[in-house]
Amino acid sequence: MAAIEWQIATAKAIKPETAKTKSFTLALPNFTAHRAGQHYDLRLTAADGYQAQRSYSIASAPEQMGEIELTVDRLEDGEVSTYLHDVLVPGDKVEMRGPIGGYFVWEAAQGGPLFLVGGGSGVVPLMSMLRHRFAARSDAVTRLLASWRTADDIIYRSELDAANGNGCEVFHTLTRSQPAGWKGFSRRVDAEILNQVAAPLGKDAKVFVCGPTPFVESVAAILSDTGIPAPQIKTERFGPSGN
Repeated sequence: MAAIEWQIATAKAIKPETAKTKSFTLALPNFTAHRAGQHYDLRLTAADGYQAQRSYSIASAPEQMGEIELTVDRLEDGEVSTYLHDVLVPGDKVEMRGPIGGYFVWEAAQGGPLFLVGGGSGVVPLMSMLRHRFAARSDAVTRLLASWRTADDIIYRSELDAANGNGCEVFHTLTRSQPAGWKGFSRRVDAEILNQVAAPLGKDAKVFVCGPTPFVESVAAILSDTGIPAPQIKTERFGPSGN
């Protein structure tokens, strides 16, 4: 397989999602349509030659031609994420390489049922799948369960609210605090929540779980115990730092 070449992307738009999360639209001169769930490497090079490189999941649908969207949490000790949040402005250039990955991917042609489970920013590659589903006019029955600390941490909130309907349902759980009138779940994702949300999809569901390692391992184990075959449960995890 030929090596994926680095290219110079241009920041086209920057959109705040939450107090610590932003989405970056980046135009690529050598655009290749990705598969929902893939990622890009992003590299920064300082004047003295020092380089910092991180991998970020793609949030946009493959149908969004010529550009991709990355959604990035700002980490206080993150060399790349702090630059993206605090320094980068539209028109600036960054080095990128991708799309990368072939395991944690979903294409509309695969059909459903589809069960997506995300913890925090682990929802990003799942959002690419959801956006691809709509862009491809797929009728795959889909359920997304997203876990957040508070309501203020919900990424893509208005878009996720609008996604309900036409065979798609979105569920949230807030693990730390809930606003008055909250109608979603109010605790960490457990067997009861997973059984309630996943049951209507049956044992043939294609499952994608993304988030911090402990979250992913717990969710995957519970779903496996419910009888969903292990090969149907695909996982992607990230540590507490590195962005």
